Amino acid sequence: MATDMSEAIRQISQDRGISEDLILRTIENTLLAAYKRKYGNADNAIVRFDDKEVTIYAQKKIVEHDGVYDPVAEIDLDEARELNPEADIGDEILIEVDPKEFDRISVQSAKQTAHQTIREIQKDSLYSEFIDKVGEIIIGYYQRERNGTIYVDLGKMEGILPKKFQSPRETYHVNDRIKALIVEVNKTPAGLQVVLSRTHTDFVRAIFELEVPEVYDKTVEIHKIVREAGYRTKLAVYSNREDVDPVGACVGLKGVRIQAVIKELEGEKIDILKYDPDPRRFIKNALSPAEVRDVIILDESKHQALAVVSDSLLSLAIGKQGLNVRLANRLVDWNIDVKTDAQFAEMDIAAESRRAVSELFGDTEGYDDEISRISELPGVDAQVAQILLDNGIDFIEDFLALSPEEIAGKGINAEQLEGLRKLIEEYVEIVEEEGGEEYAEAEAGDAGAAGEEAAEEYECPECGAKITVDMTNCPSCGIGLSFEYEEE
Repeated sequence: MATDMSEAIRQISQDRGISEDLILRTIENTLLAAYKRKYGNADNAIVRFDDKEVTIYAQKKIVEHDGVYDPVAEIDLDEARELNPEADIGDEILIEVDPKEFDRISVQSAKQTAHQTIREIQKDSLYSEFIDKVGEIIIGYYQRERNGTIYVDLGKMEGILPKKFQSPRETYHVNDRIKALIVEVNKTPAGLQVVLSRTHTDFVRAIFELEVPEVYDKTVEIHKIVREAGYRTKLAVYSNREDVDPVGACVGLKGVRIQAVIKELEGEKIDILKYDPDPRRFIKNALSPAEVRDVIILDESKHQALAVVSDSLLSLAIGKQGLNVRLANRLVDWNIDVKTDAQFAEMDIAAESRRAVSELFGDTEGYDDEISRISELPGVDAQVAQILLDNGIDFIEDFLALSPEEIAGKGINAEQLEGLRKLIEEYVEIVEEEGGEEYAEAEAGDAGAAGEEAAEEYECPECGAKITVDMTNCPSCGIGLSFEYEEE
């Protein structure tokens, strides 16, 4: 067959991106399929290629002129000698078959087989090429749009940019240049499907690798990226070298690098901040561009924190519709509540009081701790609490048991004393008994001789320490004691 076949093979190889060897193998299988459909089997069919030319032969055995039982596999001696004068009985001879002898149905079937085989080869070849490019940037051109999905010409094939992977800031027109991230490569009955995205966080990462050499060579590494596509992106970066400023490297001289990224993202706002293993400093950085005065860790196990900002910066820290603080939460993986100085002053953030944390997050279930120490009182004067502690008065019960004269000798003035009493009245439920003092009762069981009872020991109802009936205060916890005796 001939030189036109050789040219056709080269053309198919160039157009489809398939190796010539695969095309030749496909042609061979196609001819064998047509031969089999024409003659019933292809066991004696041989396909040979010579300088990109292909010929199909029927290999037949030479038999006597009256011994031909299978015309497909056998040939008469006289016919064989017309082709080769030296042929003899028992020899095998190759007889060229003209494909034109194949019937129309055989040719059509062979063509369909060839087209299907070439499509599968092409699909496998492109799949192998593009599956290795997942996570990389590719450039294509806008071809058409259907139901919100943009079809992008990638050269060898067509990619799709679904509506959900398009930035709301961007609009496209025919032949517009589109730079996107390859996120998926799928085989479908219709062919290979390459899915593109411009909203993925890895798209931003790849853009920074293109624009910032320090990011590309890992001198500066991106700890994490969070993004609301079309609105704002936050990046936490750190440097593997002390002499390289990670934020400055990403911004570039006079902001030239970050401006290139912003231009590619069609004006989307980008916050670049320094990653810090200390959650307090990391949270401060994450709330940029707002300046945070202080960060208080409320519950480390639950990753709950409070950020305090000035009144003028509250809206900036929270962002439009809460976007800034929402992105900061995702970036640091903490639940951040932002308060002003005035709001913070009204809150109870006592170090040993869990009630404030529970109320702050609306979680009061299971909270049954009572305030027993003076230092636990919300808003207590730290100086007063320390003076009392230095004098051995730690518990509220101890303080209530003191007379005004005893308290006056501790170095606390009347104003401080009045403030402490108001706090106790507000936060502590006082149970008064005889004498107006707070006591915990301990029942002594059957009454006996006073001397015998004095020698018996009981347990403090508050802390479980050993007590006797002659004690008025528990030696361990200091609670006041009162013993009542039941008559038989």
